[in-house]
Amino acid sequence: MTQITLVEGDITEQQVDVVVNAANTSLLGGGGVDGAIHRKGGPDILAACRELRAGHYGKGLSVGRAVATTAGRLPARWVVHTVGPVYLAEEYEERAGLLASCYRESLRVSVELGARSVAFPAISAGVYGWPLEDAARIALTAVAEAAAPTVEEARFVLFGDAAYETYLRVERELAQRN
Repeated sequence: MTQITLVEGDITEQQVDVVVNAANTSLLGGGGVDGAIHRKGGPDILAACRELRAGHYGKGLSVGRAVATTAGRLPARWVVHTVGPVYLAEEYEERAGLLASCYRESLRVSVELGARSVAFPAISAGVYGWPLEDAARIALTAVAEAAAPTVEEARFVLFGDAAYETYLRVERELAQRN
């Protein structure tokens, strides 16, 4: 059974098997978590992403999917890149399903790699505009329900006290319901 933990901190400093990157469809870097992972991980991550784009992912990575690369200079073994949906209230159901898919697909790829520990950011909760409380509920539920037999720890690494406190509150609410 996968243990879910919450920490406030910098995802690029996590000593885990897999760091999940909230990537964009291009896989070639961006802002937020994506930019931080590419900067700290160094050129090997970008080179691996370019190889993916030159092959099977010529048009980029679809929203809700995940793919692995080296972690470069990060203290992790791999980076699993996933593309979260942009929040649009009028398309909530479809996009909430895609957000949950980001977590399930990232865990699936992590299991294929043999990972025992995975660090997640709050996917889509930054510039993609997903309301943090709802993003936390979707993330925590998706990870708790996912079949990830080799993953011993799923760690949510939250940037800032407000994000950490929100995830902690949602985690408690979900635990009371079960």
